[in-house]
Amino acid sequence: MASSTSSLPPEQHDSASPPSLELLVAHLLAAKRSLSCVEQVYRANDLVIQTRQALEDQTKLIARTVFLHNGSHAQVQLLGHVLSHIRNIAREGESDFKSVLQVLDLSESRLRQTLQQLRATVIEPSLRPVDEPSKSLVDFVDESGVEGLLGTIKESIDATVAARQTFKKSNKSFEDEIAHVRSLLEPEDGQRGNGELSSGLRSPIPDILQGMEEHAQEMADNLESLVKHFDVCVTAIKHTEGGGAAAQNIATDLPEGVSLGLTNEDEPLSEEERMEMLAVLEKDASEVEEVVIEIKDRSTEMEAYFERSVAHSDLLSESHAREIAAYKLLEEVGAKLPTYILQSQIFLAKWEDEKVKIEERMEELETVRDFYDGFLRAYDKLIIEIGRRKTMETKVAKVAQEAMAKIDRLYAEDVADRDSFRQEQGDFLPVDIWPGLMLPPKRYKVCQEDENASSVPDISASVIQRAIRRVSGRQ
Repeated sequence: MASSTSSLPPEQHDSASPPSLELLVAHLLAAKRSLSCVEQVYRANDLVIQTRQALEDQTKLIARTVFLHNGSHAQVQLLGHVLSHIRNIAREGESDFKSVLQVLDLSESRLRQTLQQLRATVIEPSLRPVDEPSKSLVDFVDESGVEGLLGTIKESIDATVAARQTFKKSNKSFEDEIAHVRSLLEPEDGQRGNGELSSGLRSPIPDILQGMEEHAQEMADNLESLVKHFDVCVTAIKHTEGGGAAAQNIATDLPEGVSLGLTNEDEPLSEEERMEMLAVLEKDASEVEEVVIEIKDRSTEMEAYFERSVAHSDLLSESHAREIAAYKLLEEVGAKLPTYILQSQIFLAKWEDEKVKIEERMEELETVRDFYDGFLRAYDKLIIEIGRRKTMETKVAKVAQEAMAKIDRLYAEDVADRDSFRQEQGDFLPVDIWPGLMLPPKRYKVCQEDENASSVPDISASVIQRAIRRVSGRQ
């Protein structure tokens, strides 16, 4: 839009008829209406000021946020190392505990198996009194002692499990708090404090501000053109016959902030100057609506720019708020850190104490099992020994029987020889020549010396053979 009179060829001025007063008044009214966009220009200026202030505030906020983020990130890394160490303690303790339980289960299983063998081994009836009910080897051991040992071990296991649960709960709380801090420092939406906030180049505000300043300057220039056009309209009407009063009435009550530069409005104009002014006025009048639309469009774009600025400011504020929340949470975690570390030490001490107790009881279980195994072996060997004794008893009885038969034969032979001697020589020998001449020979017998000795019970050969196989199988 032109802002001053232009030089037109004189012949055009002469041939063209000047606009009527009514048309000039219409142009003046349109120009006055266009001046209402001054509010949009002022709004644009306010938006630029606010955005510039927002950029300054954001620069400070970014620096504080990044500082907090870096410090919090370092603290989280340190806490992560502590958590990793505590997890290793829990993992090693868990593995050691399971290993001990596996050995314990195996030891208990072997003991239960031995007890079952004792229970299944019925004592040979011939070894016990006739009127006694059937018994097994388990009736000769104290199972309550075994249950007592297992009960003591269970108490240690329960104490360890309780300590482990407390330790796990402590670790879970520690893990959750670190995860919460990390969620604040690295939200799921990917807006990381140390990325978006660490560099002003990633912020849209500088570009937004530059665009808004360009729009605001263009709007101000356009408004200035509109004011000059209104000024020209007023001057043209005042220099038109009968237009002074109309110009005076219309030129009053202008929008706040609009001032006219009618410093030379009363100076006389030559006809040529007046025609040039009217030509410029006609040209500018055709552009007024276009300029007003441009101002409105730029105003709309500036509002959009400002909304983006506000949105980014809100984003930075949210990021800063998260960093503050993370920092405060880190302070709470730091206060609890000695407790978390202490829980790991308590668990280790408790486990070591209970582990010693469990291993001691396991040694006692093994001792009991070894004794019960020895009992089983001894019983089988007792069966074998009874078989051996029975064999020896049979052999001795046979020898005694054979010896007795031989003695009886010798005795009968001696008696017969003595009778034959007496018959042949008895008539010639006086009876009193030897007092033992007529006596019978000495009588011998083989008998059991200790009448109170118990006899060896009868056990079938199959029972003895099974005992022998079991003994051989254990070797």
